[in-house]
Amino acid sequence: MSFLLKLFFTTFIFKNAVCNMKNTLVIIADDGGFEMGTYRNHIVQTPNLDALAKKSLIFNNAYTSVSSCSPSRSAILTGLPSHQNGMYGLHNGVHNFNSLENIKSLPLMLSTRGVRTGIIGKKHVGPKQNFRFDYSETEENNSILQVGRNITKMKLLVREFFSTQNHSKPFFLYIGFHDPHRCGHTHPEYGNFCERFGNGEPGMGLIKDWTPILYQPEQVELPYYVQDTRPAREDIAAQYTTISRLDQGVGLILKELKDSGFDSNTMIIYTSDNGIPFPGGRTNLYDSGIGVPLFISTPEQKRKNEVTYSLSSLLDITPTVLDWHEIKYKRKKTPLTGRSLLPLLDKETVNANETVFASHSLHEITMYYPMRAVRTHAFKLIHNLNYLMPYPIDQDFFLSPSFQDILNNTKEGHPTYWYRSLNDYYFRQQWELFDLKEDPEETTNLAYKSEYKDVFTKLKSQLTDWMKATADPWLCSPSGVLEDAGFFKHSPQCFALNNNT
Repeated sequence: MSFLLKLFFTTFIFKNAVCNMKNTLVIIADDGGFEMGTYRNHIVQTPNLDALAKKSLIFNNAYTSVSSCSPSRSAILTGLPSHQNGMYGLHNGVHNFNSLENIKSLPLMLSTRGVRTGIIGKKHVGPKQNFRFDYSETEENNSILQVGRNITKMKLLVREFFSTQNHSKPFFLYIGFHDPHRCGHTHPEYGNFCERFGNGEPGMGLIKDWTPILYQPEQVELPYYVQDTRPAREDIAAQYTTISRLDQGVGLILKELKDSGFDSNTMIIYTSDNGIPFPGGRTNLYDSGIGVPLFISTPEQKRKNEVTYSLSSLLDITPTVLDWHEIKYKRKKTPLTGRSLLPLLDKETVNANETVFASHSLHEITMYYPMRAVRTHAFKLIHNLNYLMPYPIDQDFFLSPSFQDILNNTKEGHPTYWYRSLNDYYFRQQWELFDLKEDPEETTNLAYKSEYKDVFTKLKSQLTDWMKATADPWLCSPSGVLEDAGFFKHSPQCFALNNNT
C-alpha cells in the first residue's frame, strides 16, 4: 500500500472517530429558577438561554430530588438521592457533610471508560476522592466569585479545557455557575445577589465580558410565592441583574464550544440545583422549591424548540449521560432509580402514572427538617418527619429583604401580602397532600380528608417503596426505629416507638 493511500485511510478513520465521538457539557445554575424568556418571563433578558432552548427539548415538569445545594449536586453527580449517597446537608464550612466513601460518582464512572472529565465553577460536594475530575478549577483552588461569577474568567478556563482536549477522546465538562445565588450573608458589599460584583463601580472590580442590565422594581414579574411589596420587588430586580450575568456567561461558554469545533458532537444539559432563594422556594419540597428549568440539546435529536410534559427528575441526569456515552451502570448494590431522558428527545412518552420523588434532610447543620415527597401529574404527598418543630430558615435567606419584609410585617401585625401566613409556613402537618390540578400553589392540605384516603394510601405506598429501594435511613421515622443489622441484616424491620406520631 502506498504512503498516500495509507495517509488517506488514516485520515478517514481519524475523521470518522472524531465525528462519532460523543461529548457532554452540563451547565448548572445556582438557585436558578424560571426567570427567562423560554419560561414566559417577559422582563428579564436571557437571549443566550433562550437561543439554547430553541435547539433543545424544553422540560416543563422537571424537579430536583432535594432543594438544597450540596445534596442536589451530589444527586446530580451520582444519580442517587442525598439520603442514599450520604450528602445530607451542605458541604462547606461548619456544615461539613460528605457523601459516603463507597459512592462512585459520574465523573469517576466516565473516567474509567476513557472519558476526560472537567469541572469549572461551583463544586460544593465531597469528599474529593469521590468527586475527582481530570481538570478542576473550583472553589477548592480559586475564589468562588472568580470561577462562579466572573464570566470572563470562566470563559478563559473553558477555553483552556478545550485547547488541551484530545480530539480523539470524549469529554464531560461540568460548569457550576454561582449566579444567581444570594450573597448578602457572605459578601454584602456586592449587593444581595452580588449584582454589583464586577460592574465597574469603585471597589466592585470589572468583568470585561459582562454588560450589566438593571431592572426597575415596578417592572419585574413576581412568582406566586413572592409577596407583592416594594422590598420583594427590589429583591427580584437584583436577582434579574445576576441572571443576566449568568445568561451572558452561558453565551460565552457556548461560543467557546463552537469555536473549538466540539459543538457538532456534544450533548448540552442546562438546569439548576434547586428553586430560587425566596419565601416558599429553596429548601422546600413544594413545587416552588423543587421545580427547575431543564433543557437538553444534542446535534441529531428530532425534537428541538419543543416542550415535554413528562415528569423528569435531576436523578435522571446520570443515567442520561451514561446512556449518551453508551456506558452501562453496573453497581447492583446501589441501583439507579432515575431513567435516561434520551428517548424523549425524539418522541413524547407521557405516562399518566409517572412519579418523581424528593428527599430532603438538612440544608445548614442547624436546619434538621427531614421531608420525603412523591409527585404525580395530579397529586403530591409530602411527609414532614420533624413536623413538631418549626420549619427552619437559613442564614442568607433570613437576611434577605423579602424575608425581613414578611417577618417584620408579621411581628407588627401588618398585612404581609404573602400567599401563606408565617405561622403556617413554620408549623406544618406531618402529612401534606395536594391536588395539583385544583391547587397548584399547594395551599390546601387534603391529607386528612376522608374522600382522599385512597389517593393518600396509594401515594404513601409508592413513597415507602422508593425509600426502601434507595435504602433510606429515615424509612421508619418518626414513629419507629429501623433495625437493619445483626439479627435483622437480611430482613430489616421497623419497630414502633409508641410516641403518638
